[in-house]
Amino acid sequence: MSTDAALRPDTAPDPTPAPREPRLPWIAGRAPARPAPGAAFHSVSAATAALLGLVAIGALIHEPVLIPPLAASAALVHCAPALPLAQPRSVIVGHLLGAAAGYAVAAVAAHGSAWAAALAAGITLALTTLARTPHSPACATAVVIVLQAPAPGRFVPLLFGATVLLVLTAFAASRIRRAAPRYPAYWW
Repeated sequence: MSTDAALRPDTAPDPTPAPREPRLPWIAGRAPARPAPGAAFHSVSAATAALLGLVAIGALIHEPVLIPPLAASAALVHCAPALPLAQPRSVIVGHLLGAAAGYAVAAVAAHGSAWAAALAAGITLALTTLARTPHSPACATAVVIVLQAPAPGRFVPLLFGATVLLVLTAFAASRIRRAAPRYPAYWW
């Protein structure tokens, strides 16, 4: 082997620049990849349709059905359908446990107390953890109940129906788009 061959590489150097490292890699984080535009449009439009459906039902029966925790639940079931927080068991049972905690705390604490609302949220978190039904929006349901004091005879059936509707719309939406992840990952 000649010394000339050892000094010359057999291939030319790659002209494409190497990917640039972020200046502050700890800021870049490990966030998931951005969804494809079609998938994002599908998820957002399905969640919005479900929420509009809740508003329409509320308008028909002259009762508010859409509450902030349900909007958060819709976001979970439509945009993160594989998470344990988004499964039907967690959505439905979680909100019912949140309602139970909210009414229990409201029965013994001052109506509208922020302290009582925080306690109800903490109790809800404990109950949903013990019941293996994690659902963070359920904590907000407990807060709404303590701060707003809705009549349980009307509120709880509407809450139950709304959570079932959210689960069913997520189930249907996951079947409409062929490439969509199947919801739910498990029913119970």
